[in-house]
Amino acid sequence: MTNRPSPPHDGEAPAMDEEVDERGFFAEQAPKPAALKKSGLLPRDDKQAHYHGHRDRLRARFRDHGDTALADYEILELLLFRLIPRRDTKPIAKALIDRFGNLAGVFGAPAALLQEVSGVGEAVAHDLKLVSTVAHRMLKSELRGKQVLSSWSSVIDYCHAAMAYEAREQFRILFLDKRNALIADEVQGRGTVDHTPVYPREVVRRAELSATAIILVHNHPSGDPTPSRADIDMTKTIVDSAKPLGITVHDHIIIGKEGHASLRGLRLI
Repeated sequence: MTNRPSPPHDGEAPAMDEEVDERGFFAEQAPKPAALKKSGLLPRDDKQAHYHGHRDRLRARFRDHGDTALADYEILELLLFRLIPRRDTKPIAKALIDRFGNLAGVFGAPAALLQEVSGVGEAVAHDLKLVSTVAHRMLKSELRGKQVLSSWSSVIDYCHAAMAYEAREQFRILFLDKRNALIADEVQGRGTVDHTPVYPREVVRRAELSATAIILVHNHPSGDPTPSRADIDMTKTIVDSAKPLGITVHDHIIIGKEGHASLRGLRLI
């Protein structure tokens, strides 16, 4: 038999279930202090949680002066206000920045690692990943239909946002049409922390179906984008296999947290 909670006595607020997703919805609501005191979420000697005034001041600074008036952890706080309405989010924001280094590191971190930070549950971690996905889609939309070679900085920004903070190596291909406009972006393989199996014949076969040119991209989770001997040899094999079919390999970009490397820029292809 399942034990049911006793109904509240007259005038007594029902106990709050700490396991319930406390976001509720994005429009922030101010709960009654009395209910919060009984739940243990608010100290009994405080009539109102101390962070309410802080939130108002932070919002005012952002409204009046924009993001330049705020530190990275404060920008993250503004977002966490909506995701965690009834907690002091400043320590959580600072802990996230300390753990992952910067905002890019926070939004690029896997959801499982985000949840290792005290105060970040599954729902909040997934919402942070949603924000990250929106940012990636925005950067990708900047490339759609444009000549990629004339928007090279946008290519690098997109690839860095998508791959720099991946915990495992990832190999992807940007497929271009005869105008060098992006027509597809596909992850061809995922590997370990320092290796991704790449099959040049499969890369060329896939490119042959729809593209006249490609850009190869992969990441180094170590953070150092310096190409390895294996990276160079694999790229040359793909170039040699693609050339007889009229497919141009414009570049192979290696993405790391510390920057990127272009094999064409290094004159390695």
